Amino acid sequence: MRVIASSLRKGNIVDLDGKLGVIMAIENIHPGKGTPVTQMDVRRIADGVKVSLRYKTTDQVERAFVEDRKHQFMYEDGEGFHFMNMESYDQVALPADIIGDQAPYLQPEMEVTISMHDDTPVAIELPPKAVLEVVETEPSIKSQTAASSYKPAVLSNGVRTMVPPFVTTGTKIVVMTADGSYVERAKD
Repeated sequence: MRVIASSLRKGNIVDLDGKLGVIMAIENIHPGKGTPVTQMDVRRIADGVKVSLRYKTTDQVERAFVEDRKHQFMYEDGEGFHFMNMESYDQVALPADIIGDQAPYLQPEMEVTISMHDDTPVAIELPPKAVLEVVETEPSIKSQTAASSYKPAVLSNGVRTMVPPFVTTGTKIVVMTADGSYVERAKD
C-alpha cells in the first residue's frame, strides 16, 4: 500500500526495494524556504542495518502490510523475549534487536502489540506509559523551586531519568516508555 511519506510514524513497516524496514525515528522538516521533507531512520529487518532516508513530504512510500496482534510478555532468557498470543495462546520469541531500547520497560504480564509480516514478528509496540519505582535519588533541598529544577533518579528497571524535587526513593512514578521521561506520580 502506497502512502505519503509525511503520514508515516515511528514503528511503521516500510518496503524498501523488496526489503522490509522498521522506522526507528521520523521527523517532518518544514524549512522557511524550499520543499518540506520527511527524514527517517529505518532498520532493515533482514540484516539489522540502519539507513537514513529523506523524502519530499508528498512522495509516495510503500508501506508493508503487517498484522498487529496483542501479546502478553512472559519472560526473557538466552533465546530472547517470550510473548504469548492472548487469543490462541501461541508463544513467540523475539530477539533483542527487535525489542531494542524498549527492553527495560517490559514488565511481566504487560500487554504489547507485535506486528507480524507473513507470521514473522517484525516490530513491537509497548504501552505509551509504564509505572516504575524510584530506587535511588538525591534528597531535595529546601530552597529549590519546583518549577525550575529536576534531579536525577534511578528507576527499578535500571534506567536513569530526571524527576521533580518532591519525588523520593520508594515513590512509584509514571514514565513514557518511548524516552523514559517523567509524567506524574503514580496513583495507588
